Amino acid sequence: MTYGTPPRGKGLFREYIEAILVALVAALLIRTFVAQAFRIPSGSMIPTLLVGDQLLVDKVTYHVRPPARGDIIVFKYPGDESRDFIKRIIGLPGDTVEVRARAVYINGAPLSERYAFHDALDHMRIIPRDDFGPAAVPSDKYFVMGDNRENSQDSRFWGFLERDKVIGRAFVLYWSRDVDHIFPLGIRWDRFGLLIE
Repeated sequence: MTYGTPPRGKGLFREYIEAILVALVAALLIRTFVAQAFRIPSGSMIPTLLVGDQLLVDKVTYHVRPPARGDIIVFKYPGDESRDFIKRIIGLPGDTVEVRARAVYINGAPLSERYAFHDALDHMRIIPRDDFGPAAVPSDKYFVMGDNRENSQDSRFWGFLERDKVIGRAFVLYWSRDVDHIFPLGIRWDRFGLLIE
């Protein structure tokens, strides 16, 4: 054995430790600055997103461009920032938002919403769920709603979302399973890799 050369066992152990540390640091950096996984816990975004869907959130896009109407975003819930919520941006800064008999109007014009789902069996008229505003969206804030309109706690109830609470834009599903089934049953193979719109 040559002087100055570490024993073979110690060198291999050190390489493993260094590789693990590098992987952990890389994963932390990616999660913090690039992308983060998120699981859908509720039905507020049905039919676009289902309970049991797991998706990736893009944290880079909004450093290049501002959030746009129709984007599905993950954000820190204003009432409890330890919880992450997911909703769709409906109103942008400067817009006037109104909900009349469950129909959304932006600056007085009806908003075309192919993604919105209404519960046909729910005939109750509830304020502010079914009738809201008109209200002007302040600068650096957004009006967000769930696609499942009769079953979503959103800006109609708790107000405008501040820009700095936005984590990122949901962009792709990487896993989906019906949580009412025991694994491996209920895997939704047809949803893997779906781009979120």
